[in-house]
Amino acid sequence: MSTPDHSQARRRVERVAEGSRTSLDDRVAIEEPMEIRVDHAIDGKRVAKSLSITMRTPGHDFELAAGFLYTEGILRQPGDIETIEFCGPAVEGRDTSNIVKVTVADHVALDLERLQRNFYATSSCGICGKASLDAIAVQGIEKPTAQWTLTTARVHELPKILRANQPVFETTGGLHASALVSADGVVECVREDVGRHNAVDKLIGSRLLRSQTPIDDRVLVLSGRAGFELIQKAVVAGIAIVVAIGAPSSLAVELAESYDMTLVGFASHDRFNIYSGGHRIGS
Repeated sequence: MSTPDHSQARRRVERVAEGSRTSLDDRVAIEEPMEIRVDHAIDGKRVAKSLSITMRTPGHDFELAAGFLYTEGILRQPGDIETIEFCGPAVEGRDTSNIVKVTVADHVALDLERLQRNFYATSSCGICGKASLDAIAVQGIEKPTAQWTLTTARVHELPKILRANQPVFETTGGLHASALVSADGVVECVREDVGRHNAVDKLIGSRLLRSQTPIDDRVLVLSGRAGFELIQKAVVAGIAIVVAIGAPSSLAVELAESYDMTLVGFASHDRFNIYSGGHRIGS
């Protein structure tokens, strides 16, 4: 028996094309809220606190929670996590819920008030570029140490490699994707989601839960643009090379330059732009 696919749903649509109107079944990507709760110790007592709600495509939810907490600087290592579990009522049609509780180890000290202020400012677009860059610096994140290179030919191949590993996008056309790919073009992991930041968090979370961070041995490939928030997550994860099919933002370039990250944009089979770290792109 095949496993139910909770990433997409069938919907009846009317397709209008070339002057005709046809009723048919179509597939759409599923979007549902997921709440991340953190269970942590305060003065010897365990307290559960709702930290964030994100709209995501169901699947790999534990990776999403772990990756989010890691890339936001809340967790620093796999040992900070004791357990991850679903809580609350199950969603109709599956045995999981839309609430994920992460129980962190007693040694992890959380400043939830500061964290919630930071999330609010970010979601409200109220945080300026300088404050964003400073927020990374105070976490003590170091520049990537990886000095391996990626050939020009491999960069040209990465968009095709990523597209070949996007099964849900192929049927719905509605998901972002991110992938970890080795220098010789081998795909380690791909994650798809309605939110580009969720796809990256799931990807990084998959490595964190396997105790394989920092990620200094793989290229991060993005299906769309390279915004500041995605480069921020890559910096925290120790990723040295990011290749995006879309454009980077000015603040993303500034952050990449600050951390000696190699950032490539507009990657395709016949062209790409290097915005920083060109020494890691070989001939």
